[in-house]
Amino acid sequence: MTWLVTGGAGYIGSHVVRALTDVGLATVVVDDLSSGFREFVPMDVPLVEGTILDGPLLERVIDFHKVTGVIHVAGYKYAGVSVQRPLHTYEQNVTGTAVLLGAMAEKGVDKMVFSSSAAVYGTPPTELVTEGTPKDPQSPYGESKLIGEWLLRDLAVAEGLRHTSLRYFNVVGSGTPDVYDASPHNLFPLVFAALKNGKTPRINGNDYPTPDGTNVRDYIHVADLAVSHVAAARRLDAGEPLEPAYNLGSGEGSSVGDIMRAVAEVTGIDFEPEIAPRRPGDPARIVAAGDLAARDLDWKMRHTLREMVSSAWEATRGAS
Repeated sequence: MTWLVTGGAGYIGSHVVRALTDVGLATVVVDDLSSGFREFVPMDVPLVEGTILDGPLLERVIDFHKVTGVIHVAGYKYAGVSVQRPLHTYEQNVTGTAVLLGAMAEKGVDKMVFSSSAAVYGTPPTELVTEGTPKDPQSPYGESKLIGEWLLRDLAVAEGLRHTSLRYFNVVGSGTPDVYDASPHNLFPLVFAALKNGKTPRINGNDYPTPDGTNVRDYIHVADLAVSHVAAARRLDAGEPLEPAYNLGSGEGSSVGDIMRAVAEVTGIDFEPEIAPRRPGDPARIVAAGDLAARDLDWKMRHTLREMVSSAWEATRGAS
């Protein structure tokens, strides 16, 4: 039994690959290296460079490596930029997922763990998001992830696909010093880059109705997230039931101010963040309930906020 990890050379995907190999599950990676790095993939894991838009390639990989399940992490993940690049976003995230599912159906592979996103909820009307919270994506990225979930649902009816979708919130930290978040849009890389360049990190608004006036969000450690992917894969292998989707969240959250204070402590760089105006439509608090994932997917917060920051800082410094 081999699990194919699409996007397995990326920040999240490579952590999933390592978590799979840690428990002895055979793994193969397909990644076009558009945002991933060859060196993120362990030396003993096969890496096939290619796009998920290439159905014949995927079929060859499935055949050659005797793939029995897929963890689908590949995709275009920049929600803000997706507004300017909707066609590219839909091609990568919707067409790519459909091509992948077609290759799986052609080769009789009937198990998928799908990398979804909190973006399917948009700006939710409640401070605590559950899997039943109404879906209202507000970017092409969020829409593409929700369509991906629908594709899995419909293939379950048509082809018997067994699946689950994991909705990530704010993924941070590093489980190994040689893998780091290289996104030009995520909070931690932006803050670290500013500090390394002698600039002051910025907070958008400090007058929200929260304990310190800054936005509260759900930050989860990437290694914890990877453990739950393995748990989902194992349940699918064992034929055990899974919910269609799970939130991976803390239930509590941390404020942007908390992040800045932890960064100052970890880096030893004393700074006071610059306060910029609120961003339009930015809610005060969005936190996810992870109860279902805790019940089924070995989900829990194994790392403190300081550990999230320190592991991310260590990996980022190693990449410099």
